Amino acid sequence: MTALRAACTDVTGRPCQPLHRLPHADRLAQAGRLLLLCGLVPLLMACALPRSAAMPSEVLRGTDAEDSGVQVIAVTRESITDIAAWPASSMLARRHWVTTGASPVARLIRAGDRISLAVWDSQRDSLISTEQQRVVNMENIAVASSGDIFIPYIGEFRISGMTSDRARRDIQTRMEAIVPDAQVQLAVEPGVGNTIDLVGGVARPGRLPLGELSPTLISVLAEAGGIDTNLRNPLVRLQRSGQSYTIPAAELLADPARDVALRGGDRVVVEADQRHYIALGATGTQRVVYFERERINALDALSTIGGFAQQRADLSGLMILREYPENQVAPGPNTPDQTQVIFTFDMRNADGLFAARRFDIMPGDLVLATESIIPAFTQVMALFRSVNSAANL
Repeated sequence: MTALRAACTDVTGRPCQPLHRLPHADRLAQAGRLLLLCGLVPLLMACALPRSAAMPSEVLRGTDAEDSGVQVIAVTRESITDIAAWPASSMLARRHWVTTGASPVARLIRAGDRISLAVWDSQRDSLISTEQQRVVNMENIAVASSGDIFIPYIGEFRISGMTSDRARRDIQTRMEAIVPDAQVQLAVEPGVGNTIDLVGGVARPGRLPLGELSPTLISVLAEAGGIDTNLRNPLVRLQRSGQSYTIPAAELLADPARDVALRGGDRVVVEADQRHYIALGATGTQRVVYFERERINALDALSTIGGFAQQRADLSGLMILREYPENQVAPGPNTPDQTQVIFTFDMRNADGLFAARRFDIMPGDLVLATESIIPAFTQVMALFRSVNSAANL
């Protein structure tokens, strides 16, 4: 009874009267209230009160077991050096780029192009011209899929892979057997194989024919109206001969050495950055967050999602959950020990803050701000007072 009287005093702020001093009816009511309170306290403590995030102990429960399959790493200024050497969990290729440079390259004749010839001959007994017409025009000669063309009196021969100047000289040499003094002019109308496709991400997408000299990537983007300003951290993708090369647009435009000469059949795609991470828990927002720039560290991510929720977040319990491919898992300081890794940060001190600034977020990461136990305790006490008030009615 002493314990009950003490509990009553702690909760309500006023001492309970000893039961033996109360009238019989009051004694029964007082005892009933005490029994009600004693029964509801454990029930309230056991209830799963509404929360927006798990507590650190709940997330980490069971991870200390040897067979948990989850590795927990406390990120500090000491451990961040080893973590930075770990392989990137995402296999997205973003800097696999061609190295040919932007030097002008003469356009090569390809299958599908059309050749127009003008053959001049001043001889009186010419096989191809007359005294009234000293020039013979041969137009729209198609370059076959084999790369060959056919010219009367010469026959069929390969022209694909030549520049227009080399093809002109080759044709003139072949014609010397029948027209010794012939002069040849040649013009090329680019076919599908000598065009560039701009698929999207520019103001005017479409197909551009190659000029006599191949243009550079930046000049083609400019001719198409430039990169769409609404694209999020745009990525430029060049597809060539079955290979795909990618580079962030900001890096391409900032470094002239990254500009490259385009070739016939190239396809250029400009697209928004699709990398993202997930924000959950006691933060300003809970959503999928796309990368707005090339690199984002843990502090950047926390700032983007509105920081910690006031009076709810556990500043010592910021967690980043990440999965690594099986082929990147191995014992040692430079690789994760498990495919699933939880990185924990203590944002209450300089060590954790500086470490978070050096920790890069990877696509697919889960940024979780855990909840402090104090709000849950406050809710329990509020409910306890409400139940006690109801019991006193």
